[in-house]
Amino acid sequence: MKRSIPLLLATFLLCSLLALPASATEAAQAAGPGRDSAYYPISVEEYTYGDFDELRIQKVYQLSLDDDPSLIPTEDFERNGRLYYLLDMTRKDEVGVDTKPHVQTVTMPSDTNNMEKILQTLDAEIETVTEDGYTGKLHLDHTTVKVTTDGYATKTGTVSATRTYPNLSDADLSLVPKTISDGGRSLTLADVQWSNSTQESGEGVVTRYTATARYTGSTSSKYATGYTVTADYSGEVSKTGCNVVTYTAVFGSTEAPKDSGVQDGEPVDASGIKRPLMIGGAVLVLALGGAFVYKKIRRR
Repeated sequence: MKRSIPLLLATFLLCSLLALPASATEAAQAAGPGRDSAYYPISVEEYTYGDFDELRIQKVYQLSLDDDPSLIPTEDFERNGRLYYLLDMTRKDEVGVDTKPHVQTVTMPSDTNNMEKILQTLDAEIETVTEDGYTGKLHLDHTTVKVTTDGYATKTGTVSATRTYPNLSDADLSLVPKTISDGGRSLTLADVQWSNSTQESGEGVVTRYTATARYTGSTSSKYATGYTVTADYSGEVSKTGCNVVTYTAVFGSTEAPKDSGVQDGEPVDASGIKRPLMIGGAVLVLALGGAFVYKKIRRR
């Protein structure tokens, strides 16, 4: 019986010691993903603040809208013999500007195809808003101005010409031509006005007639019913939007206590060692108690 008691105490002590690393593992798992899943700052600035020149550190993080800001490290850490702790955390939505080239074709009616007059009616620049929300000013590209005819119609009209035929022997229509050519058009006799005069000759008084004939005809011509002007305006358009969120963490500091257990530049996290220390203390108490009981039994 006396020999079995030390054996039992040794077995109990061994089991307690074996439980120590397992407990430490459970504590590490309970601590979560840790710094491996945290974000890293894009800038770190160390400066002094206030009348007492308190050392502070400012860390700036840029995250997308889908990132989780709770993964930003905010735990205490030690650097150069000072213990830093979080004072404030600010958030700022950064407004980004997206630009792209854009060409817009403008169409307008015109009553003339005279390019000089058309250019005078076109605006030098225009404001535009695209379907996807981009805005900007576009400038006229003179080399792209074009004029097209909408269509044609036929216009008809009447023309007339007058001819005079003097010294006719009689007021006879047969002496007057029935058609004439005028400006490449054929005109037809429409009316004749007669006048006469007398002349003395060896045979006596002779009457002479003058015919004033009016000829008429029809003309037709094609004309444009209208014109359409197209011109391109080009330039850059832009759109604003929030794509990045900037978080700024400000850490104050104080002198680090000796043997604080905080590694330089690492956050303070004692949750992983509290449980093993408690278990180790319990094992030590049990071991001392067992030794005391063993001595008592041995004396008896």
